[in-house]
Amino acid sequence: MKVMILAGGLGTRLAEETILRPKPMVEIGGMPILWHIMKIYSHYGFNEFIILLGYKGYVIKEYFANYYLHSSDVTIDLNLNTMSFLESRSEKWKITLVDTGEKAMTGARIKKARSYTEGKPFLLTYGDGLSDINLHKLIKSHSNSGKAITMTSVQPDGRFGALHINEKNEIVEFSEKPKGDGNWINGGFFVCEQKVFDYLTDAEDLVFEQEPLCKLAADLEMNAYKHFGFWKPMDALRDKQQLDTFWSSGNAPWRIW
Repeated sequence: MKVMILAGGLGTRLAEETILRPKPMVEIGGMPILWHIMKIYSHYGFNEFIILLGYKGYVIKEYFANYYLHSSDVTIDLNLNTMSFLESRSEKWKITLVDTGEKAMTGARIKKARSYTEGKPFLLTYGDGLSDINLHKLIKSHSNSGKAITMTSVQPDGRFGALHINEKNEIVEFSEKPKGDGNWINGGFFVCEQKVFDYLTDAEDLVFEQEPLCKLAADLEMNAYKHFGFWKPMDALRDKQQLDTFWSSGNAPWRIW
């Protein structure tokens, strides 16, 4: 399966970082979060990527255009104007970079990349979320469901501690940032059949998470894969700092490679 990654949003809540580069290029441990996401997929044998570009997409193009050079030892002969590549630490990735427009919304971006999926099922995720998800189990759940799409469902950590108070106003239990209120939310990491494109239009303002997913749910075409492990989106500077701390400690849960 090919992996489609949404990488075109403005990332306005991370403006400190995204004023000069697209959100997926914001670095965690010295490497773009996009690289971390791709490493997760590559660990499970998925090495063909379709990256949907928008805001400052040229930054992502230039990064991968020069990736082999930056990941290799080289000998440069200035007299002969030649360059020889020596030991390489590059990845075995095949990457299709698709300009989907700076203002296009998620549904429009996905629709524009249909031809690159070659009529086959594909994987889909966002360019700003990390997880220790087992992709083989995700795909098995999707295959068993027979649905058009499988969404990884997660329960995010709460932002604040939770108090359990009895009738006497006594705090009988305190939980430090427990899981959310019991609801499951969209964690990305989708598996999609070609049928998903039947729910997309050519409208530039089509938001995948609104009408298309609502219709898929109403038609009972959505399967939920419940992920109980690590999941963390990089929505704000605070999230980036937390992910950096995980990485620098040598205990990054998503580093499964």
